[in-house]
Amino acid sequence: MVIALPTIYVDADACPVKDEVLKVAQRHQVKTYIVSDGGIRPYQDPLIELVIVAQGADAADDWIADEIGAGDIAITSDIPLADRCVKAGALVLKPNGEVLDEKKIGAAVATRNLMTGLREAGKITGGPRSFSKQDRSRFSNALEVAVQRAKVSTKTTSPPPLTGED
Repeated sequence: MVIALPTIYVDADACPVKDEVLKVAQRHQVKTYIVSDGGIRPYQDPLIELVIVAQGADAADDWIADEIGAGDIAITSDIPLADRCVKAGALVLKPNGEVLDEKKIGAAVATRNLMTGLREAGKITGGPRSFSKQDRSRFSNALEVAVQRAKVSTKTTSPPPLTGED
């Protein structure tokens, strides 16, 4: 039996978990695209492909959204990109390990829009909290679970849910 694995797409600009993605991808032999507008060294592993896009605010996002498909995994903290990926049938993991799927993306988009409005109105001046070791650990665990569940789902008729609560 051939097991179809997901493809992983990494929105690599300012992504703090590239090394963790590479470890999981190599362990499971999963094709991975590291998408950036530059500044990242090429990888020697043939399963890890660096995609350099034209510089521009949404060039990497557009490439990922155009390529990603159902059952794939996107790594991004960009909520509009996450929304596009979920609509394509993909699972999204934020670098802090939070899972965004069809059940959670609506709330994430609404929160992002609210926070953008508050920042623009000058009501909020700070940014997100610092990235922590716990975030890194949660991400590694969430990605491992996502890849494992993708393997299981190719053997069954319906994939088990990934809630991020594991």
